[in-house]
Amino acid sequence: MGLRPFTIDRFARSAGRAVLDLILPPLCLKCRVPVSEPQSVCGTCWSGLRFLGAPHCVQCGLPFPHALGDGVKCAACLTRPPSFLWARSALAYDDGSRDLILGFKHADKLEGAPLFSRWLFAAARDLVGQADVIVPVPLHWRRLASRRYNQSAVLAHGLGAIAKLPVDTSILIRSKPSVSQGEMPSARARLKNVARAFSTAANSAKVLQGKNVVVVDDVLTTGATANACCKALLRGGAGLVSIITLARVVRPLSVSI
Repeated sequence: MGLRPFTIDRFARSAGRAVLDLILPPLCLKCRVPVSEPQSVCGTCWSGLRFLGAPHCVQCGLPFPHALGDGVKCAACLTRPPSFLWARSALAYDDGSRDLILGFKHADKLEGAPLFSRWLFAAARDLVGQADVIVPVPLHWRRLASRRYNQSAVLAHGLGAIAKLPVDTSILIRSKPSVSQGEMPSARARLKNVARAFSTAANSAKVLQGKNVVVVDDVLTTGATANACCKALLRGGAGLVSIITLARVVRPLSVSI
């Protein structure tokens, strides 16, 4: 009995992969040492990554040092409620993840997108399961022209493929240019920088009406960008808006987001 076609196809792919790995061995996405699997990180770099999970604030996802019970919110969400329903992040943005994320964001290292998308899905499977559409945080057209790609859109498309959800890059618009949030000296400056920076497309009302929207971004720092995007989507007719980011800055519990 001959081999079935799918078995032959699988063998051909494996053989082709072996030859390619011999010629161009896969490298760690962060430190560039050889690894056994493409689009992965080595054991040393993996051990430096801090993946986020429970226990955390039920709304913004800020990690708690120990369990405080179900449905508990951090002080920041209680005193200054954010516009989003929930926010979740895969990683802590720190020394272990910074180079990995900055390379993806600024240095054209897009080969990590499939892995990062899987991390997003693992971190926010519950949010994605309730969503109707995924929307990336947009770049202003000038910055998009200089950078050539929107890292948030790359993540959104990867997440959409895994979750089998539509991704819409036209609903949310960055209607005014702003300085990079990373250059802002304070949370107040970040809020001012993105105030009314986002709007929804003129024809998006019917698409958004009552929908559960998940916004995807690379890093959550103070929450200023996330809140600005959520407010724009809610003004545009969205029913609920949540945030998923690849990483977040983890601040002390007393610090407002």
